[in-house]
Amino acid sequence: MNKVRITAMRQTVYHDLMTQYENPIQHACDIIVGQQWISINGQCPEGLCPSAWESMRGFVEKLARGEGDFFDGWMQNPMSAMISCNDGFRPFSFYIEVIE
Repeated sequence: MNKVRITAMRQTVYHDLMTQYENPIQHACDIIVGQQWISINGQCPEGLCPSAWESMRGFVEKLARGEGDFFDGWMQNPMSAMISCNDGFRPFSFYIEVIE
């Protein structure tokens, strides 16, 4: 199986939606732009947010098996994907790519 690198690329924060709908929370996300993890055998890397993993798991598993070319040529690198976590208030975008 291929190793898959997961890189935190960008976070967007929707303060207006947070103010209108979210209950105040002290600490929501530990991820830092540029942070990387390596998935081995399509498994969740240690330290990756469980919610983010749920958003990308299927793509990582397929890339680990050597499958790719999602959505008929969506990505320039067919063995990669750009996936966002499911936090509607502060989503992070992750670039996932085969490295081996």
